[in-house]
Amino acid sequence: MPKNADELTQLGVREIRDGVASGDFTAREIAEAFNAAVEQAASLNAFIVATPEKALEAADAVDDARASGKDLGPMAGVPIGMKDLFCTKGVQTTAASHILEGFVPQYESTVSQKLWDAGAGMLGKLNLDQFAMGSSNETSYFGNVTSPWRKTGSNADFVAGGSSGGSSASVAARICPAATGTDTGGSIRQPAAFTGIVGVKPTYGRCSRCGVVAFASSLDQAGPMARSVEDCAIMLRAMAGFDPKDSTSLDLPVPDWASALDADLRGKKVGIPREYRMDGTDPEILDSWERGKEWLRDAGAEIVDVSLPHTKYALPAYYIIAPAEASSNLARYDGVRYGLRDLPEGAGLQDMYAATRSEGFGDEVKRRILIGTYVLSAGFYDAYYNQAQKVRALVARDFEQVWNECDVILAPTTPTAAFSPGAQSDNPLAMYLNDVFAVPASLAGLPAMSVPAMLNGDGLPLGLQIVGKPFDEQGVMNAGLAIEQRAGFTAKPERWW
Repeated sequence: MPKNADELTQLGVREIRDGVASGDFTAREIAEAFNAAVEQAASLNAFIVATPEKALEAADAVDDARASGKDLGPMAGVPIGMKDLFCTKGVQTTAASHILEGFVPQYESTVSQKLWDAGAGMLGKLNLDQFAMGSSNETSYFGNVTSPWRKTGSNADFVAGGSSGGSSASVAARICPAATGTDTGGSIRQPAAFTGIVGVKPTYGRCSRCGVVAFASSLDQAGPMARSVEDCAIMLRAMAGFDPKDSTSLDLPVPDWASALDADLRGKKVGIPREYRMDGTDPEILDSWERGKEWLRDAGAEIVDVSLPHTKYALPAYYIIAPAEASSNLARYDGVRYGLRDLPEGAGLQDMYAATRSEGFGDEVKRRILIGTYVLSAGFYDAYYNQAQKVRALVARDFEQVWNECDVILAPTTPTAAFSPGAQSDNPLAMYLNDVFAVPASLAGLPAMSVPAMLNGDGLPLGLQIVGKPFDEQGVMNAGLAIEQRAGFTAKPERWW
């Protein structure tokens, strides 16, 4: 039984929940251990705001409920990190932007409320790329997140991925047992791969978007990030469910994914899309892919070659559709109702709009608003936006047809391992290519996850991606579990922070 704080912070979601329920330790001891870990890890810059009092308050409520013999929730006693894209009542929510700095919602997002109802506590609000736009957590107004991982024999910093970089860094560094993320085009899976953790993007509509700061409404989806497939399954069950306040929410029962986990894949077919063998992919990534095939074969699955012919058009289509929706969604930040207001002396309304948005939005957000506004403008709507939506339909059709040949798809999560800060920030197109393997599943609204596979020659994590049929999170997580068991990935970053 763990005694000291360092041992307690090594525990995952299930171990904490079960340990609290059985009385091995109290929820308050867990909360105090993680609060201290958060405080000691300030150099990672994973948190925008720490809320130690919220974690303790939730822990005390769980301990009181246990003492009085009440039933405990599925996340009871588990303190988590909340990506700062989820509105939290009474706690600043910024989307890592200047324009929302100081904004304190008077309501709770549906996903965060479900987690609190399940017994979880909040360690704080996690850093991210501004408005979830980025692949390296370098666009945050509150500074870059630094990965806890270092190259073997080096002290150089690496990015934690994006946009959920604060989530991935904090889970990998053992300062949170789990965290929420959001995935629009890979923002859960890519940072999970970069930091050696598990991240699940559920089917579009599985988790409510109510109270989540919008980036691209037809793509955004919340999901769990944790250190094991089982922990993600437990957390996703607490997060998911129908919400009448979200018109895109799925009115479907929420399965108990964790108790149904099964790594026996006999009778299952795993598709290997030939179009994902792209030029410029790191050879070690391809090596991990080959290992993944062997692991799934060992689990009883049949490996089959499949084709997703419109894959090469997915990324350009995504970078038309997502900015177009961002341009529309971010029009609400005008300095009138909430957030930053920059009012130059003698300025009129239009001047205030311009000054506020110029000051409040970062360069990447401005870039995407400009692209989005352009492709939605009268002369270009048909040429760009409508065409991109047609391509999206073709990408989705590719997947629909491929499910006749296989049950899940195995692919790399990212084309490379984590890179150094600044290595791609001057080249937006190179940065966008980080999402090349993740975007197709997002366009089609499919469930997908990243599972850690191995360390590369530099000692940095590489992830494998499983993509599944709509609503088949179970199939995705079962294949992920088969990889997890065979990869035996137990590596963790050596503490330097």
